[in-house]
Formats: sequence, structure tokens, C-alpha cells
Amino acid sequence: MKMKTYNFVWLLALVIVSCQSEQRGAVKDVAAYTTTINDWHAKRIEELKGPSGWLNLAGLFWLNDGINTVGSSPTNSIVFPEGKAPGQLGYFLLKDGKVLFEAGPGIAVTANDKPANRIFAFQPDSVPPKLRLGSLEWFIIKRDTKYGIRLRDFESQALGEFNGIERYPIDINVHLDAVFEPASGRTIPITNVLGQTTDQPSPGTLVFELGGKEVRLDVLDEGGEDYFVIFGDATNAKETYGAGRYLYVDKPGEDGHTIIDFNKAYNPPCAFTAFATCPLPPKQNIIDLGIRAGEKNFGHH
Repeated sequence: MKMKTYNFVWLLALVIVSCQSEQRGAVKDVAAYTTTINDWHAKRIEELKGPSGWLNLAGLFWLNDGINTVGSSPTNSIVFPEGKAPGQLGYFLLKDGKVLFEAGPGIAVTANDKPANRIFAFQPDSVPPKLRLGSLEWFIIKRDTKYGIRLRDFESQALGEFNGIERYPIDINVHLDAVFEPASGRTIPITNVLGQTTDQPSPGTLVFELGGKEVRLDVLDEGGEDYFVIFGDATNAKETYGAGRYLYVDKPGEDGHTIIDFNKAYNPPCAFTAFATCPLPPKQNIIDLGIRAGEKNFGHH
């Protein structure tokens, strides 16, 4: 009799916890929630089209040690688009972890809107300046031990042809309560599309129920007010981008709960351009369910 009573109490506790979890994640005002998601998506589109968005990327060039000539002439080490830059624009010098840029005679390059014909384009522990000529802007990025030039064209064809991203219909059933399981001091290996793997801070795991199954996703801490999630699911390469999608979640409250909302799942930069260096989902973040919410696939990258 005691065993039956114990089992009943245990089952009742599970039901209560399950109901509380559903209530935590439940959308109470569908109309207001729909507006919130649509506003979030509109902001996402504006950022994508903006000066720091991914649609205006026009090149990614990796530097070699020493002198790297640059310009529109094919004789250069780095070839900028023809008609957008002089044949001989100048050169980059990569030495001892620093990158110097010098423009050719009479070429009026600016750095952060100030004349700069000779300038350090990269120095450790400083923000790289944005160099500009006409519709082109370029700056140095560092990936592991590699240094590269990220080139933007504010008159790019992709920017002019962009007319939005197809989405799944908004689904209130993927606005979910998640329990955060902390893992203090943990790092996990993250590999990017270049094949480079780095250990990144992962302070815990989100645990939630989806499609009648328990799902676990490791989060990354980028130092902001929320956590970053890279995940894959069964829709990848068919309906959504083949290398997974991204989303952000608020850091958990004192009760250890937060909301994960797959209506805010979005495409990595690599869905829009071949000139990005996107991180890929770790294998433990690949879900064997199809999550038909958020952004669908875009383009041909």
C-alpha cells in the first residue's frame, strides 16, 4: 500500500511539474506575440540590409606573411572588383601579428572617414579601422592564426536583389520553457566552415520537451545579456539551411528557467554569402526532429 501511495505521489509530482513547464512557456496573447515576432523579423531584415549586414559582402581574402598587393588588376595578390578600385590600389604588409596598409600615390583612401594613405589596418588589442574608397569598405579580421580582408560593396548586386527571407508560419507551440543546467567553467569545441576548431565558453545546457522528446542544447556565452545557440535539425538541407541555424535565448532567471523560441531561429551569414566564416552546430546540438519554425533556406551558398 505504501509503495502504491509513493508511486501515485511521484506521478502526481511529474504531472504538476509538466503543467508548470507548459504554463511557463505558454503564449497567453497570440495577437500580441505574433506582432512581437513580426517586429523582431523586420528588425532582423533591416540589420541584414544595413551597412554591417551580410548582403553587401564582396570578398574575403587571406593574407600571406609579408607584402600582399591589392587592386583590380589580376596581377595583384588580392584582386578587388573591376571598376570599383584602381588597378594598383596599394599593399598590405603582414608582419609580427600586425597589418600595415599603404595606398598607392594619389589614391584617396579613408579610415573611419579620415584620410589614411598609410595606416596600421590591424594591431593586437585594438579595433581594426574601416578603410573606404568609393562604394568599397574593407577591414581586417582574424580567425585563429589567419588574417584576412573582409570586403564590403555598398552597391552590391546581392543587396539590390534582396527581397526578404521566407519563413515558416508563426507557431506558438515552439515558444518553450527550458530548464538551464549550469556547467561552470566548461568549454566545448566549435568548428567553423574553414575547418578551424576552437574551444568556446559553454556555461550550461538548455533542457526542454519538443515533440514528446527531451531535447538538450549546449549554449555559448559571448559575453552579452543572452546565450547563443547553434543547432541543427531534420529540416536542414531540405527546407532550411544545410549547416544549421542560430538563435539567442535570455539568460535564465533565479529559478533556472528561460524561454527558447524557435520562431526566432535564423539563418547563419553563410546562407547569404560565400565570404563568411560561420560556426557549425556541435554534434550534440543536432536534433533528430524537424523544427518547422523560423527562417527557411535562402540563396545558393
